[in-house]
Amino acid sequence: MDNTHPLWRSAAMRDALARRNAGAIVRLARRAADVTLAELGEQVGYTAASLSRMERGKQPMRDVLLLQKLAACLDIPPHLLGLAPRQQRAAFERTDDTRVGRHTLFGEEGDDAVRRRKLLAGLAGATTSTVLGPPAAAHAPAQPSLSGLEDLLLHRQHVHPIPDPTPSAVTAAVSASRGDFSACRYDTLARALPARIALAQALGAHGHPEQAATAVAELYTTATRLCIKLGEDGLAAVTADRALTAALSGADALTVAEAHRMVSSAWRRQGHHSRATDVAVTAARQLTADRTCDVTERLSVQGNLYATAAYTAAKQGDRHTAHALIAEAEATAGQLGHDALLRGTVFGPSQVLLHQVSISHLLGDAGQAIAHARRIDPAALPTTERQGRYWIDVARAFGQWGKPDRCYRALLAAEQAAPQEVRRGSVRTMAADLMRHDRTLPGVRAFAHRVGALA
Repeated sequence: MDNTHPLWRSAAMRDALARRNAGAIVRLARRAADVTLAELGEQVGYTAASLSRMERGKQPMRDVLLLQKLAACLDIPPHLLGLAPRQQRAAFERTDDTRVGRHTLFGEEGDDAVRRRKLLAGLAGATTSTVLGPPAAAHAPAQPSLSGLEDLLLHRQHVHPIPDPTPSAVTAAVSASRGDFSACRYDTLARALPARIALAQALGAHGHPEQAATAVAELYTTATRLCIKLGEDGLAAVTADRALTAALSGADALTVAEAHRMVSSAWRRQGHHSRATDVAVTAARQLTADRTCDVTERLSVQGNLYATAAYTAAKQGDRHTAHALIAEAEATAGQLGHDALLRGTVFGPSQVLLHQVSISHLLGDAGQAIAHARRIDPAALPTTERQGRYWIDVARAFGQWGKPDRCYRALLAAEQAAPQEVRRGSVRTMAADLMRHDRTLPGVRAFAHRVGALA
């Protein structure tokens, strides 16, 4: 059905296109091609009933693979179904702009190749010089060492004597650990955590068992998050168990729930997705009846539990459960009304959007992931860690969408925002894949070396 077909000039199609109603576009194209719902369903792998609901707007039409099949079967120009971006006005105000931001990344698709190369060359040069120092220092940094944490977990050997613990010193240790993680100071955190955990453990023997239980649980929770960042899944399982054990020995309900979230994340990293989802959802529902904790803190912890469970369901490929759980998280964020950094963890409307970016990517819907990302102002995200995660998730989506230049720009933005965040294995994988485009992506080889993809 070429662009001269009368269908495209019909009032109904013009209305559907104006409203960007994919279901209506498909229905009109299907009828013009004299194809039944049953026949189309056989070709795209969906039931006639499901396709009918999608055409009528009763069920969202977001599956990228389905949209691709529909476009091919009905000869619909892919961009009309959101599979190819619209031509827009020039997005780059200056070709020598070296600031990576939403404007340069989500701008025009029609930039000429020379302009893109100039921009990327500027970005790569700015990143190397302003963020990482002179070229001589641009070697792949070593992974933060967790040997001290391993000694604490397995041998309980302490090189340095533990000072007399006081409640104020332990509170400061917990706060410092949260701050290090939020600021992506993973090297500092890895070195300091063993002594901080030992200090909190010692507090219990000095007449403060409840504070000690809470502090130990919170420190092991931070340790679990660090281990996950560094890809140490075995250690993460141990630290998550320690966090929950400590929390159950005398901590409050919110600390227990957050420890359960770490256990859920550890199970997910081990591939036990159903169990991980159940742990997080059960912990969230148990908090609903709790009346002992601050409402704002309870909503924050609950929302993160639902968002974590939604991400795990998406990881398993369970689209229905993922969408249902992220809707629960969104409703919880609506009750909270704003982003909040409580007990070292961020939750709120923008955090739900962050998870929606990740979930859409996991479910194969790169276009929807980018649509969610456009609604987030990364500069307004409350921590460096969240900003780094935003840009990395955007890079994943653009990589999935087959847009290597935008994937690379997002990775450079992540490096500018949080240099230690780009040491992660997922970034190394993307950087290695981008090496196939090294002739059109200036500086990508140096970037790959900096993040350890070529080590």
